[in-house]
Amino acid sequence: MNKRKVEISPSVLGADLMRLGEEIKLVEKLGITWLHLDHMDGHFVPNISFGPDFVSAMRKQTKLFLDVHLMLSNPMKYIRAYAKAGADLITVHIEAEDDAREMLEEIAAHGIKAGISIKPGTDPEAIRDLLPLCDLVLVMTVEPGFGGQSLREDCLKKIPVLAEMIRETGREIIIEVDGGIKQENAHLAIEAGADMLVMGTGLFRAKDPAAVVKGVRRAAEGK
Repeated sequence: MNKRKVEISPSVLGADLMRLGEEIKLVEKLGITWLHLDHMDGHFVPNISFGPDFVSAMRKQTKLFLDVHLMLSNPMKYIRAYAKAGADLITVHIEAEDDAREMLEEIAAHGIKAGISIKPGTDPEAIRDLLPLCDLVLVMTVEPGFGGQSLREDCLKKIPVLAEMIRETGREIIIEVDGGIKQENAHLAIEAGADMLVMGTGLFRAKDPAAVVKGVRRAAEGK
């Protein structure tokens, strides 16, 4: 039976931004310790969202672990700003125009955790050599850019492959999954080996967010 700890990183993109303070309090009340912040430039993905000032504002409002996902063509020039703003972890894309190794080293140089992400069309092998520099690997299970999309189950096949690569490094690296995760399909990502589930609309717009969290925890216990 698969009994292990699986956490949720709620995506602010799925929250009601007009009631964001209340939404953050909800996350804290549910016993969740992470918060996922997607930052998009309108070029790497066809959407625009928050910048470093938003992270800074969030940092002043909560002690939650700020899981910052940079969907930018050139993340390198913004890493320092996001680190200074209060990010606890910054994830960049292997598909970005900047050198992935240099980006990960830059993130670590600021004393925070570093992550690498792969889009649905990217082979896990593309990041094998980068794993020694990573604290987290993010598997996108939708084409990044917009919340509310449906989970692409075929992308979950990458998780066991990545898990084996991680075992070979001897390091503890979190496998995070982002895209279309909801209460009814969270077990699929968990069974594939995910450690962290990014949930936006699947949590914030659920009729009973507490039931969603409970369902994830039960699935992680193999129930």
